[in-house]
Amino acid sequence: MAGSLGTYRTVLALTGPALPLISFLGRLPTAMCQLGSVLLVAETSGSLATAGLAGGALAGGQTLAGPLLGRAADRYGQRPVVLTAAITNAVAVTALVLAALAHLATGWLALLGALAGASVPQVGPLARSRTVALAHRAGADARTVAGALSFEGTLDEVSFVLGPAFVGLAATLAHPAVALLTAAALLAVCGTAFALHPTARQLSARRRAVAARGRLPGAVYALRATMVLQGAMFGASQAGITALTEQLGRPSQTGLVYAAMGVMSAAAGLAMVAVPERLTLPVRWRIATAGLVVLSVPLVFVDTLIGLYAAVVVLGVAYAPHLITVFGLTERLVPAGRLAESMAFLTSGIVGGQALALAVSGRLAQDHGAAAAFAVMAGAGMLCAVCSWAVRGLGGRRPEAAACAAVARGAGAPPAAPVDG
Repeated sequence: MAGSLGTYRTVLALTGPALPLISFLGRLPTAMCQLGSVLLVAETSGSLATAGLAGGALAGGQTLAGPLLGRAADRYGQRPVVLTAAITNAVAVTALVLAALAHLATGWLALLGALAGASVPQVGPLARSRTVALAHRAGADARTVAGALSFEGTLDEVSFVLGPAFVGLAATLAHPAVALLTAAALLAVCGTAFALHPTARQLSARRRAVAARGRLPGAVYALRATMVLQGAMFGASQAGITALTEQLGRPSQTGLVYAAMGVMSAAAGLAMVAVPERLTLPVRWRIATAGLVVLSVPLVFVDTLIGLYAAVVVLGVAYAPHLITVFGLTERLVPAGRLAESMAFLTSGIVGGQALALAVSGRLAQDHGAAAAFAVMAGAGMLCAVCSWAVRGLGGRRPEAAACAAVARGAGAPPAAPVDG
């Protein structure tokens, strides 16, 4: 435990105490806007179909545009990209709220939803790539890099627990518009603060210039596919939890059940830094995917609220370790100059997989019960396991990536001007 705390202290020394707080508040709107947009449009239009279309357009925009924003951050630096995206996103979310309150046509709501999704500033992926780059620049060891990924993964998990919870609370006590306008304010303030934080200037141009020439190995695409499947597990579990709590006459428990799973996942993510280094990342990946399979299957047979709580809390133990391990493998394999793009691909894959699986498994749960949605989740977990055992080329860092990591530390290269000016 003392060693784990020491690792996290080292990570915080690299970033400074303000950056994690700013990045957490800056990524919180991402967790709020998906549910918030659905609740808002459903409230103002009275149509679940229209609400689903607006929410789907938002998810689609984020899925498609996220990697492009990551690529732009790799090429032009995080500061201008995040600053532009954060302001655009705040305006788009505010416009979506005003359009919904004005009862505009479905087409306008879908268009504004897509714009809100496409302009998400990708604070989570970029914070992850920024922290990793700072660790390499400081010559940190592998445990510190792993600690940075665990810490960022935990911030993601907590944001995706608190975000929907705040939206639900705001919708109950006031109106869904309150939640989305709060998200827009956070985007404008904390997104801007993340872009202007001094660490954005410390990513050197020489790292990007050398690394951008590296090509991605095939294993990276398998890792991205796995993240889509992980997102499918999130979406299917959300549909199954919603269906079962309604079936049991306890729909108010839906958010609490999902939050319980998220809290346990976050705790498991923090504990990942204590895993012995001799347990390599490929081995961890296979163990994590085996956990996804073994711990998701019992949900297919759950029919009580207590059983549901127990099953999802145990399943949460496997979620964050799998996510953090996939991020770790990606960081090892990709050139440093394509790290932001690759991290954004992973996050966008989760969003896309979640939205698609939620739509499909929601329909299955409606027609065949919660067990059908949980079966989709277990099937996605099994495909994750197949990927982890079938993929090769995970054993070591690619030469291009190793060279770029050295450049990120400033080794063997002349000084260069900062990227973000």
